[in-house]
This record gives sequence, structure tokens and C-alpha cells, in this order.
Amino acid sequence: MVGLSSPEQPPRTTSLRERMAAWRHGWRGWWRRQSPARQDRLAILAPLAAVLLFLAAIVTAFWYLQVEEMDREQEAVKRDVEYAQQRLRLRLLERQEQLMRLARDVSNQDVDPQEFTARAESLEAQYPELLAVTWINARRRIVASQSAPSVPTAQQRIPGEILRVGDTENSYSLARELQQPVYAQPPAERDQVALLQLHVPLADGGRFAGVVLGEYSLDGLVRYGVPPDVLAKYAVTLLDDHDHVLAGNTVPARKPGPHLLPWDAQPNAYEVPVSPVGNGLVIRAQAYRTSTGIVGSGLFWLVCTLSVLTAWMLIATWRHTRRRMQAQQALVSETNFRRAMENSMLTGMRALDMRGRITYVNAAFCQMTGWSEADLVGRSAPFPYWPDADLDALAARLDDEINGRTIPGGFQVRVKRSDGSLFDARMYTSPLIDARGQQTGWMTSMTDITEPNRIRDQLSASYERFTTVLEALDASVSVAPLGSKELLFANKLYRFWFGSNTVGHLQLLAQAGTVAASHSGDDEPEDDVDMYMGLPAETLTAGQPGHSEVLMPELGRWLEVRTRYLTWVDGRLAQLVIATDITARRHAEEQAASQAERAQTASRLITMGEMASSVAHELNQPLTAINNYCNGMISRLMGRQISDDELLAALDKTARQAQRAGQVIQRIRSFVKRSEPNRTLADVGVLVNEAVELAGIELRRRNVRLNHYVAARLPRILIDPILIEQVLVNLLKNAAESIEASERPAAQRSVELRVVPRDHDGQPVLEFSVLDSGKGIGPDVMERLYEAFFSTKPEGMGIGLSLCRSIVESHQGRMQAENLYNGGEIAGCRFSFWLPLIGAADSTSDSIATAPHGKVAA
Repeated sequence: MVGLSSPEQPPRTTSLRERMAAWRHGWRGWWRRQSPARQDRLAILAPLAAVLLFLAAIVTAFWYLQVEEMDREQEAVKRDVEYAQQRLRLRLLERQEQLMRLARDVSNQDVDPQEFTARAESLEAQYPELLAVTWINARRRIVASQSAPSVPTAQQRIPGEILRVGDTENSYSLARELQQPVYAQPPAERDQVALLQLHVPLADGGRFAGVVLGEYSLDGLVRYGVPPDVLAKYAVTLLDDHDHVLAGNTVPARKPGPHLLPWDAQPNAYEVPVSPVGNGLVIRAQAYRTSTGIVGSGLFWLVCTLSVLTAWMLIATWRHTRRRMQAQQALVSETNFRRAMENSMLTGMRALDMRGRITYVNAAFCQMTGWSEADLVGRSAPFPYWPDADLDALAARLDDEINGRTIPGGFQVRVKRSDGSLFDARMYTSPLIDARGQQTGWMTSMTDITEPNRIRDQLSASYERFTTVLEALDASVSVAPLGSKELLFANKLYRFWFGSNTVGHLQLLAQAGTVAASHSGDDEPEDDVDMYMGLPAETLTAGQPGHSEVLMPELGRWLEVRTRYLTWVDGRLAQLVIATDITARRHAEEQAASQAERAQTASRLITMGEMASSVAHELNQPLTAINNYCNGMISRLMGRQISDDELLAALDKTARQAQRAGQVIQRIRSFVKRSEPNRTLADVGVLVNEAVELAGIELRRRNVRLNHYVAARLPRILIDPILIEQVLVNLLKNAAESIEASERPAAQRSVELRVVPRDHDGQPVLEFSVLDSGKGIGPDVMERLYEAFFSTKPEGMGIGLSLCRSIVESHQGRMQAENLYNGGEIAGCRFSFWLPLIGAADSTSDSIATAPHGKVAA
């Protein structure tokens, strides 16, 4: 069974009328939603916009038509210029062909100079633009020449002359090289004819035989080569490659000023190079200016004027309507603005009439006092915000205000809030003048100054505390400006020491060496402006304070003086000086220095005491040798068995042994004698040799081998040689004792002393290191290694290493110790210290590096 389906309904389309109705309904609804002021504005702007659109359409139409006309004129100029260029090209090619035919006859020697002159004269008569034809041979000599009568005498060429170097020389050489016709434009001097030259080369059996030079008048080319109709319509000119006019007429430039029409511009112009000359010769044509027609211009400006007049009338009507609306809203806007301004002020405002009644208060005044406007306006004295205790004083103040006895700087009063609390306020009163210039009352402004009063009280208390602290300081404090004798500040101790003038301040600065400005003599007037006024003082005031210690003989005290620059409260540059009494500290430092000196001397004596047996052994050898030599000489003299030479040899050996013993005693005496600290430029090699010879006595006794190495060309360093020698001797003796205590075999009993330059944290230093093969240093000993009176030796006093480190650090150096390892086993110890090379002499040490060497005990 087949079901029947209903026919499809066609889609419903919206008709144009319905769409228009919907659009009008939407437009009407939008218009009704606008405010009346906006409706008036739109009603005025719509006709104005229509007029402006009409004016824009007229301007666009005129512009389009003018542009079309200018394009057509430009195409016409381009077409005519190209036509004129083709005519010039054909004319130049024809003249070139005729000159080439003449050159060919000259090359074939079919023409002599007389016939050449006749044929050239015929060409010049037939073609007026051709001014001269010249025959020049290969040696640049003019064989024949024919010039038109119009050619000036200065430009004529005389047969027999040599071609002038300059304008024609380059073109002549180019024609000879190319063996082709060459065009050229020689520069024309004043009162000379502008020419165009054509050099046609001559050939004689394949060799260059000269040229036939044809010279054209550029004016003649324009007059006879350009079609007359083109010359009638355009100003035709010939230009060179620098855009200089060579011939022809130009359209005079238009005078600056307003144009009649916006699109009025310079005449149309077009230019193209002239072939076959090339880019060196350009033809340009400029259309003569034609009038756009008074009718067209007048119609255009008439339409513009009417449109502007209509727009002006619409704008005037709109402005009149707007002015009426503004007049209606002016009073409301002014009132709202004044009310907003008064409500946003933080200063309370109060107005009184001539009888003292309150006529106005702003929101800030009500907020300060806590009273509402209704509670205050219309009230007479006493006012609600007057404190009960100040009623009489405030009533008298109000009477003064009403009678015009006001205080320009204002006055301070207490004001009572509605909750009964009080606050401080400052009031300023001035006459209230109306628009007619008459006084209608008094206007008073009130400012809450409770917080400023509190801050001022705190500052006063802080200043009092600060002054109390400065007065109680055990240091002298003074401040004085530069270049003045005024003392800005001085505490109690300064006044006690120096009085209330700047004499002590300047004396302290002079002693400290930080005087920045000298004072004038007593007979010169003082100036309130310091000599640094106007100069930037930030670098001085931000700098580090000066510090020095000076002796004041007048006080009999040592003072530590600290100075710095500061900017005083009035902007002047001043200098602060703080002097502290350090007399007791200086005495303590002097005693400590004396004790350290005695300790160093004692340490050297102790070292010699510990080395006494070694020294005795060292002296015993030369003394024994002396005794043996003396006994031998006596016995041989008694037996008369010695000659004079043998006796002298024995005496010489005896003297050398005595000298050896004397050197040992002198070295020990120099080491242990007490002397004042003396830092000099010392030779490192000599210093090390002295220490090695002195410590070598102890090392040989303990059967320890000593090797030492000193780097080459070391500079002299500023040290105390005796103290540094003491450090080296102490370290070498400790190394020998450590090796002996470790019971090393003879092959491993060695000490090495090395002196090499290093770089420590970017600073050049000289490093001294002592390496031994002993048993090293235990962890518990390493922690207390430099502790005073700590020693691992039963007979030791514990001051050796402590004193050594003190000596090194007094030379701005550092000392350290570390164990040497062979795998996991301690193989020895290394003591090292370094001294800075700052202040070293420029000259190098005379000692040179040698191979490690040593002295082995017998």
C-alpha cells in the first residue's frame, strides 16, 4: 500500500515592504531612546554631514576630471618628445653618414685639403646646424678646417696648428682606440657657442690616420631638427648629463604663492636621451602653461563657497541652540562644581556675616568638629565647638576678627568636638568680598594641627636626648663650615679642651692632615658663603671618613681623630671632627710592642740554647785543628825539622780555622743580639744563606740533609731580615727535630727549603716553604699548633710557632702547615708562609737559582 504525502510548502520570503517597515520601526525605537539634547545634536549634524558630503563629491569630481586631463597632456608630451627625438636621431645619423663618406675619401687619398674645404663648405651651407668640419692627422695636427661665419674666432681651428689639449683631446684619443665615430660635448666658455662634436676616425691600411671632426650647433639642432609643430606647443631644451641647459627654451618657474586650484601644478614635462649621442645629451619638452578657464575655476569656487556658507549657517544655528542649552545648565553645573570642590577640601571653611553669625560651613569643618551644618549655620557666639575653659579668650578673638584686627599668620586655638574631645587647630581669617567688591562678612579656614604638634614635640624631645648623649660622650665632637670661623656645633668635652671657637677644630684638622680649606687672616672680613658653594658635594659627603692618630702637646694626650664632610641643615658644606682620647691605649700598645720585642729576643736566645751542643760541636772542630797545628809546629820547630814555607802554610791553615770559628761566633752573636725593629729592602738570597748556615749546624748534628732552592731574579722585599731569619731557623730546627723523632733511615732524613714567587688572590707574594720527612702533625696538635705555651716537646716552652706566626702576620703575610702523604701514610710535613711583594724594590736580587744542594753532616 502506497501512502500519500502532502505537497511541500515553499519557504516564506520576506518582502521588501516588510523589511522597510521593520527598519523604520527599529530606527524610530532607537531615536526615541536618545535624550533630547542628543536628538537636537543629531538633527543639526545630519544636514551638516550632507553638505560636507556634497562638497566632497564636487571636489572629487573636479579632481578626477583634472587628473584625466593631466594624464592626456602627459601622454601627448611623451609622444611628441619621442617623435622629436626620432627626427633628431635621423638628422644626426644622416650627418654622420655624410662625414663618414668624407672621411673614407680622405683615407683613400681621393681628397686633398682644398677639395676637403670645398666639400665641408658645401655641407655647412646645406645643413645650417653643422658649424665646422676639420681634418686632423694622426699627429694631432690640423690639416684643413672649414667653419661657418657664425662661429666665434676663439672657437675656429687654423690649419697647421696642433690640436689643443683639453676638450677635444680625450674624444680624439677615444676615437683612435675604438676606431669608431665618437660623440662629445666640449664645455663651452662664456660668449661661446655650445657645440656637439663628432669624431670620425681615418684609416690608412688598417692604421689610424687621424679623424674628421664635425661640430654641430646645439641651438641649430633644436631649430632645424625638432619639428615646428612640436616647437610651437612645447618649450624644447637640450640638457647634458648634469641637467644643465645647453640649448632651447625653458618655461619660467612659477612664482611661489597660493594656487587657484588645489591641483594646479607645474607644466607637464618629459625627457629622453638623444640617440646616437647617448645619455650625455637629453631632449626635454615642457608644455606651455594653459589656463584652466575662469568658468571652470569660478564654478568650482562658487560651489565650494555655497557649500561652506550652508555649513556655516547650520553650525551657527547649532551653536545658538547649544548656547541656550548651556545657559540653562550653567547655574546647576557651577553649583555642583562648587559643592564638590568644597566637599573635597581637607581644610575646614567657615563664613561669618558682619554681625558674627555663621552663614556657611563646609563638609570638612563639620567632619572636624563633629557638628552638623544644621547645628552651626545661624548660630552666634558662643559657638558649640568652643571649649568651656576658653570661652572668654575665644570671644575676645572673635571680637577682634569682626573689627578687622586679624593676624596674617593665623592663630592657634583648641576646638571641642561634639563628643567633648579637644584637638589643636590653626585658623586664618580674611574678609569676604562679593562680586560688587563690598565686604559681606569674614571667611575663616581651619586646619587640624594635632599631628604636626605631636611630631614637633617628639622632635624637640629627640633633639634634647641627642644633645644629652653628645654632651655625655667621652669624645670631642665639633662641626664647622668650610672657609669660615663659625663653630656650628661643639659638645661639652670640646668646649672643655678648646673653648667655644674653631681654633681647636682647625688644629685637629691640621694635625690629621685633612684641612680642606684655609681660613683668611684676622683682618679680612668673614664671608657667609663657603668656597665650595654651587659645586656638587655628593662625592665628598658620601666618601669614607678620614682617620688618624695625632699627639696634642697642649693637652698632653694622644687623640684618635675621625673626620668627614657633611651637608649642614642650611645647605653649606661642613666638616665633622670627632676626637677620642687614646692616650691609655697608646701606652698599652707601646708596652705590648716592647714585650713582643723582648719575646722575640728571648726566643732567639732559647733557640741558641737548644742548639748549644751543636754550636759547641761546630766550634770544637776548628779549635781542635788549631791545637793540632800549633802542637805540630812546636815539635817540628824544636827539632828544627820545618822550613819557612812549611811553617807559613801551617800558619795559614791555623788562621783559616780561627777565622772559621770566628764566623760561627759572629753569626750566632748577630742572630741573638737585641736590636730595634728595622724594616729594610733585603736580598732574599743573602737572607736564606744566613739562615741555612745557622740552622745547618743543628741539622748536621742530627744527621739531616738540607736542600734549598731560591728562584732567580727575585726582587728585594721590605722586611726585618733578623725576624724573617728567626722564622726560617725555627722552622728548619723543628723539621730536623721531627725527622730525628721519627727515626727515619739516613737516606730519608732530608729537609727542603724553597723560595718561589706566587700569586695569592690576585696579589704577588713570595712563598717560603720548609718540607721535612718526619712523622707529620697529629689532628689534635694541628688544632693547637699556634697556641701560645703549647708544645709537644718535653723541654719546649711553646712560644716558637706562635711567635713565628706573629712575625709573619706583622709583615702582612700568612703561615700555614699541612701533612704530606704517600698514599694513605704520612710522609712528612710542610710549613709555608708568604710575604707580599708590595713595596719591593725594582732591582732584582743578585742571587741566582742553582741546582738543589745541601750540606750533609759528617
